Amino acid sequence: MDSNFNKANNFKDLSNGVAGLIEKNKDATFYGIASGRSMEGVGIFDGDLLIIDRSVDVKQGDVIVAAYNGVFVCKIADLKNNLLLSASDEYSAVKVTKHDEYLFEGGCNKFCANA
Repeated sequence: MDSNFNKANNFKDLSNGVAGLIEKNKDATFYGIASGRSMEGVGIFDGDLLIIDRSVDVKQGDVIVAAYNGVFVCKIADLKNNLLLSASDEYSAVKVTKHDEYLFEGGCNKFCANA
């Protein structure tokens, strides 16, 4: 039976180790742990490892990590309406205004499930 899985028997075979498989830009990548249930609709669950890339250009609908009023948040970017969206109907959208402290930290297009 064929498989689409390639087992890495020796991580020395990977030029940059496991990080080389998941980091597109090593100098712009950092990690975080998801907390809460607001992003379950896109498959991000409490305790999941988030792989955040500061080098990406954010587009409408991208999953991002931002510092919002002193708190790191993982949300969906609604650039047209200046909103941070959750992937759950249980959480309201947040309008980012000129009175808020907001800093885009990076795109989050990869994550690893909490085992």
